[in-house]
Amino acid sequence: MFPSMLDHYQIQLTRMLEAEQYGEAKELLRFLLQCQGEDERHYEEWDSLLTWLDMAFPENGTADEGTSLLAVKHEEENEASIREQLLNPPDQDEAYVNQVLYIMQHHPMIDQQLLALERAAYIQSPDINDSIEKWLLTEPVHPVVQFKALQCLRKRGVTGSLTIERLGETVQLELDETPLSMEDFPEPVVRILERTAQAAEVDDPTLPHFAGELWKESLQFLYGTAAYHWMLREDEDTVDIFAAALHLTLLLTVYGSANDDDIRDTYGISEGLRFRYEQACRALRQVAVLQQSGDDDPQS
Repeated sequence: MFPSMLDHYQIQLTRMLEAEQYGEAKELLRFLLQCQGEDERHYEEWDSLLTWLDMAFPENGTADEGTSLLAVKHEEENEASIREQLLNPPDQDEAYVNQVLYIMQHHPMIDQQLLALERAAYIQSPDINDSIEKWLLTEPVHPVVQFKALQCLRKRGVTGSLTIERLGETVQLELDETPLSMEDFPEPVVRILERTAQAAEVDDPTLPHFAGELWKESLQFLYGTAAYHWMLREDEDTVDIFAAALHLTLLLTVYGSANDDDIRDTYGISEGLRFRYEQACRALRQVAVLQQSGDDDPQS
């Protein structure tokens, strides 16, 4: 599992426990226990926590589904409101703006840069737009941070095009077309995930969720590149090729191994499509290498 994915799931687990979402927490723990190649200490902690949750909060299935959904929706709305208040403080003096910009541009931890960009989306000073664009044009920036910066500019209503370096390619991007969520991506991109989720669910019902997380992370790296434009083709072969590549990467990430022949059979990857399939696999593998290496300067 990529280090960033492990950190993401640990944070997600903590939030589930804090929100008393014990059923979801147990499902996540069962998934983590299936993953291969992690530190033995992690497995012991997950197994111990799962055992305790099973004893303290046994499944009973008696909750009213409608009431539960309303409660979840209300909780999500409250969390979103609280988060916006934290990201958008009423006092935004020059010192605050300078601090946000400094963290965004210079902090050694990507998570802190991403948080700074979330704050930057709410900063009222119009000069922030030029600062972000200049930074993207003149400095080597991690692809995930680049993508977050593009989202920030769109949230701030910035339009026009921007030409930057991404994964060694020079790409021209329309700022007002930057996807803010998975639903904002073009239809072929969404269909690739749906195709993978449908096939992966047959073997493990927890895999579609993690396929979504992996696909989202991959898109943050690949957005605007040649590989991204390739996956936008409308033909079914392209959807199958990238769905198969995503499925293979998912199994390698979660289990540490995968049967390439089985994957190609599942998605109908014929010999005529083999070369294009391997190209798609290489594109996703490039993302995996950058994720695992924690490379702060993938542009070099």
